[in-house]
Amino acid sequence: MFKFDVIVAGAGHAGIEAALAASRLGAKVLLCTLNLDNIALMPCNPAIGGPAKSNLVREIDALGGQMALAADATYVQMKMLNSSRGPAVRALRAQSDKKEYMRYFRNILESEKNLYLKQTQITEIITEKGEIKGVRDELGLEYSSPCVILTTGTSLEGKIYIGLKSFSAGRLGERAANGLSKSLSDNGLTLKRLKTGTPARVDGRTIDYSKLIVQPPDELIKGLPNFFSFKPNRPIRAQVPCYLTKTNELTHKIILENLNKSPLYSGLIHGRGPRYCPSIEDKVVRFSHNPSHHIFIEPEGKDTYEVYVQGFSTSLPAQVQFEMLHSLPGLENVFVIKPAYAVEYDSVNALELDYSLMTKKIKGLFLAGQINGTSGYEEAAAQGLAAGINSVLYLQNKEPLELTRANSYIGTLIDDLVTKDLDEPYRMLTSRSEYRLVLRQDNADERLSEIGYKSGLLDEASYLRFKEKQKQIDFEIENLKNTKISPTQENKEILARHNEGLDVGKSAYELLKRPNIDYSVLEELNYEYKGQYPDELFKREVLEQAQIRIKYQGYIKRQENQLESADKMERINIPQDIDYFAIKQISTETKEKLDKVRPKTLAQALRIGGVKPADISCLMVLIESRKIK
Repeated sequence: MFKFDVIVAGAGHAGIEAALAASRLGAKVLLCTLNLDNIALMPCNPAIGGPAKSNLVREIDALGGQMALAADATYVQMKMLNSSRGPAVRALRAQSDKKEYMRYFRNILESEKNLYLKQTQITEIITEKGEIKGVRDELGLEYSSPCVILTTGTSLEGKIYIGLKSFSAGRLGERAANGLSKSLSDNGLTLKRLKTGTPARVDGRTIDYSKLIVQPPDELIKGLPNFFSFKPNRPIRAQVPCYLTKTNELTHKIILENLNKSPLYSGLIHGRGPRYCPSIEDKVVRFSHNPSHHIFIEPEGKDTYEVYVQGFSTSLPAQVQFEMLHSLPGLENVFVIKPAYAVEYDSVNALELDYSLMTKKIKGLFLAGQINGTSGYEEAAAQGLAAGINSVLYLQNKEPLELTRANSYIGTLIDDLVTKDLDEPYRMLTSRSEYRLVLRQDNADERLSEIGYKSGLLDEASYLRFKEKQKQIDFEIENLKNTKISPTQENKEILARHNEGLDVGKSAYELLKRPNIDYSVLEELNYEYKGQYPDELFKREVLEQAQIRIKYQGYIKRQENQLESADKMERINIPQDIDYFAIKQISTETKEKLDKVRPKTLAQALRIGGVKPADISCLMVLIESRKIK
């Protein structure tokens, strides 16, 4: 039997972060995958980031993970979404070169001395007295380990549908992972069936781009784009545009006339799909009042003519897909390289997990990614990183790393998974966080670098850069307070152009509070920077943080007060051996929910769907009066 400290099954976005984290923290890691040539594959959209997801990527970076660095190394377009709106909803998105991204991660994995790659299918977990002992593969080989992390994506008993035709596969061109579901079920874990899908890939040479609306990348700021990673020396790469087309009456007519050929509407697919990423036929049916839907044409890479048709996910038959695509402006003669499809797969009910992402029934068995009922590369990577760190802490008999709703979107994601009985793939949204004004993408390093450094994953140089940045932000704010802007005629004229006035002298700090004034206006007023900036990116981040703190000071303070109020409930622990059914004062429904989830704190208990707030108030009184110990 081969022996390892940690075994990771699956080399998608969750698996690679888990394997890298565990190996970098000193564990001997085996990373198994169905196909070594598909490591870090982007089976759906070749892009990283977007609303709420960019927060996850930057949090991964602040903790010492790899996804942000990969996105920065392989982008073909960088774009800041919602740039005209408040900082809580701004979101960086990178269109990535799909093949480069995969090569990048393959090279990173192969450079880790503690990490071993293996192409095989894990078909069984080996347990003894409620503890993981290892795994067995399809050839009957056994691999011994006290820690196993399953990151199976959509492969677990995967079944692909194209119209009324179906076949066993986890992704188009890759076999399904069969057998492991039974092993998990035999060990007492509850499984459920979910569904997702992906659009067609088409030949860019057959698109008439003159009929499309250009979606350019962001303009460079002093020669630099925005980046995901907080580290210095980010690569400057040539960027390409994306394009926009729209569905029309003909498109919708074709879809509606062929709904009977959809496995989704004919009842062949039973798994629930992601509500916030529906198929085009689902959009047409659910939003019948909408005459048109946006369809984005996005490159899969700089050295390929393969193009991704974003927003056109479908499971209709291939011939119908051709008709639908040909109805789109600019795609009248498009050639389809790969058809769209839906995939149905097994996942584990995330209520089976504790906050470390270890299963409650099997010690040492961790789950991360789509096996937990999530969707998205970023959600998967965040879970993989957490599981990788916690697997090593488990080996060391140390307390797990448990990020919270108060300090991260990763904490929000995990809290939602392990407290809510989800019946559809979970996607991270800014609206899922009640503290989104303080959990912005721009301050992820401020929130999590200390944790990443103490965990041993964030390197010394990155940590020192973070500390210096915080020092320079404070220095910049003081400089703004101490810089006076006089009401000279020239200054009045400058401010008048920005619909602002200046009757008496004001500090730059006071001016920056005004909605029409930012640093570009201060530069017109000859504001002098006095901070020490090792590079332009560092300076940009310092000024961004200073401006946000000043402009949104009142709102941020209000949310910080909310955090302090909520902290009381977070600090009240619930005894883990508590017998909820013996408590007469709370309702039967609440007892059942609490017993199923086994929350650690009162705050977590309150977030469980179906739990009554009055019952939690009663539970708090009993705990504080020591009637429950």
